[in-house]
Amino acid sequence: MAATSSAAAVALASLPFPATSSSSSSRVSARSHRSSRSGRISSTIRCSSASPNLSAGAPAPAPSKPQIELEFVGPKPGEDGSYPVDQAEAASGEKLLRDIMNENKIELYAAYGKVMNCGGGGSCGTCIVEILDGKELLNERTGTENRYLKKKPESWRLACQTIVGNKENSGKVVVQRLPQWKK
Repeated sequence: MAATSSAAAVALASLPFPATSSSSSSRVSARSHRSSRSGRISSTIRCSSASPNLSAGAPAPAPSKPQIELEFVGPKPGEDGSYPVDQAEAASGEKLLRDIMNENKIELYAAYGKVMNCGGGGSCGTCIVEILDGKELLNERTGTENRYLKKKPESWRLACQTIVGNKENSGKVVVQRLPQWKK
């Protein structure tokens, strides 16, 4: 039995492994030694591999996630007649439109909505936005949206129910803030 273990270790160490380039290294070592108490031969086999692109203990870099560009058009034109535009960007499929707007300090609520909103629970209807372009990059309307926006245009959405992207798509979405203020 002991001879078999030792022979296996030696056989493993002598196996031909693919040649490695200077950019990475692999090493297999086998060692046998005799234990003085039991007279058995034990083998230790160690395999190691290293890549110069990764530092020790650092995780492998994740592939970049698809990004959704967002353009938020203000509810009323400025003095020059143009509508103010805010821009933001988000990873596809990871955030609600409401959260993106809040993180980027983009006004979402009318005066009463700032005080009376439900905090994203989908129970007040104060976070209405209109999707002007890029509707296909958002999730379908939820049951909550269908209930609150029953008699509103199909392009209107609740920001607290709208997921931006599906983790695979990328593109640009144009959002009209406070569409109920448009004249």
